[in-house]
Amino acid sequence: MNIRTVGVIGAGTIGRGVAQSLAQSAFDVLLVDVSEEQLASATTQIGNDLRLQGMFRAERLKDDPAPILGRITTGTDLAALSAADFVVENVTENWDIKRDVYEKIDKICRPEVVFGVNTSAVPITRVGSVTERPERVLGLHFMNPVPLMDTVEVVQGHFTSEQTLDTALGLLRDLGKEGIVVQDAPGFVTNRVLMLTINEAIFCVQDQVATADQVDRMFKGCFGHKMGPLETGDLIGLDTILNSLTVMYESFRDSKYRPAPLLQRMVDARLLGRKTGRGFYTY
Repeated sequence: MNIRTVGVIGAGTIGRGVAQSLAQSAFDVLLVDVSEEQLASATTQIGNDLRLQGMFRAERLKDDPAPILGRITTGTDLAALSAADFVVENVTENWDIKRDVYEKIDKICRPEVVFGVNTSAVPITRVGSVTERPERVLGLHFMNPVPLMDTVEVVQGHFTSEQTLDTALGLLRDLGKEGIVVQDAPGFVTNRVLMLTINEAIFCVQDQVATADQVDRMFKGCFGHKMGPLETGDLIGLDTILNSLTVMYESFRDSKYRPAPLLQRMVDARLLGRKTGRGFYTY
């Protein structure tokens, strides 16, 4: 399939990063969100990020923000996706919300259009089951910040076809990214491992074994990680961490995935990390 126009649903941190990466690679982008305010904020942030890239990354100096932003069309009506050749969905990790989106876009988009589910933990096979095209549904787990990350976790659902995988991997190559294909399971590989690490780090802080700063400094100093687990949690968003753990806990029925009470309390207090200015650290 010749992909020229990509629909991106959700203009949050990951969604706007996906939209930016696509526009930088000369794709036309239809960025859809329920909130005009969120769309305006995303457009402003993409412009700021492009200018910062121009300052700090020599290979991006050729990127003029104006034509890149000109490739991104925003709107609040999913009907605009009737013109999309490929769709990447980035709504919140809430199954009821995702299901509603897919039931709608399945009727809007052409039958041959592939749906890329950007999820941390929701099973891809479950998403495919609410569409009439389960063979054209797969997981595209982009990492934050999307424009700077070279690898994407690609998830093959029970009915995802090889042709769909080839189409998605080709799109990722056009974005300068490598897709690594894994099989469908709650949390897949990255989050099945990462969320447990972050959650256990939160338990260490909750149990007063160490402060957040001490935990993070040990991971950076002892293991050479660029970021500690709690800094990573703040970057991802503590609400996303909680939602992902909850999905895995309910899916596996295994107590090792139970969220730390401190995590739940911080989410209730809207201490979500970088997105709200406060999490384990203040930004």
